[in-house]
Amino acid sequence: MKKVSIVVPVYNEINTIDVILEKIENAPFCNLEKEIILVDDMSTDGTREHLKELEAKYKVFYHEQNQGKGAAIRTALQHITGDIMVIQDADLEYDPVDYHELIQLIIDDRADVVYGSRLTGAKPSRSFMFTHWLGNKVLTLTTNILYGATLTDMETCYKAFRTSFLDGIEIKSDRFDFEPEITAKVLKKHARLYELPISYYGREYSEGKKITWVDGIHAIWALLKFRFTD
Repeated sequence: MKKVSIVVPVYNEINTIDVILEKIENAPFCNLEKEIILVDDMSTDGTREHLKELEAKYKVFYHEQNQGKGAAIRTALQHITGDIMVIQDADLEYDPVDYHELIQLIIDDRADVVYGSRLTGAKPSRSFMFTHWLGNKVLTLTTNILYGATLTDMETCYKAFRTSFLDGIEIKSDRFDFEPEITAKVLKKHARLYELPISYYGREYSEGKKITWVDGIHAIWALLKFRFTD
């Protein structure tokens, strides 16, 4: 393996984008080459204009209308060249210092997919809003029941994939229901899926958090739908 592709969906993150890019640049990559792919999902706060200044350094793509995280990842998948793909939100909730543990399992050919769990208690984790904690528990339990898994944190952002394992998997979800869709599809494909503890520095809505209870309803529907269809 030679390269890791870091996929960063971006929507209205002008206050955090430079910081997270610096953290990605300084993260441990197990001596692998890296490429950083940013997909702006029609930001309106100046992020889009700022990313245009970074095109010489990174692969940057732009949506002409707001579509959602899943759509941004689908766009990025058309352009990655890495042997491993890691998803990184553009906020500061997740710390790229955790990359090396996620990708090492894939490098060692022990895993096809690795999820970073915020709920093991092994690393620092900001207290969840109760509704988000409860929603995550319900969604993860539903995943485990439907797919015969033992996950602790299905909704985590930090998901690392052996890129070749994603061949033949089509992402149809546009928004946050990407998370249950990709989980359903890699489990149905019998992935060697591992979890590892990661740090988590969650945001409140006043700080820019975007996911809501409506996304939880869509996630439940996605888990049910993709259990029986592709």
